[in-house]
Amino acid sequence: MSKLKTHSGAKKRFRLTASGKIKAAQSGKRHNMIKRQKRQLRQKRGMALLAPADAKIVRRFLPYA
Repeated sequence: MSKLKTHSGAKKRFRLTASGKIKAAQSGKRHNMIKRQKRQLRQKRGMALLAPADAKIVRRFLPYA
């Protein structure tokens, strides 16, 4: 069987933890931040773990991760 290709958009957006869970940057921090609460912006810093249903979809794009 031939090698599977990794989705190049997915490899830029997602990282794996040591236990195999998938991390992604939090949404809602690209623009219009003046409208958002300061508390909301603080909570959206860094990466967050994906929900199991979303992680299942992402795993198909990262076959060797």
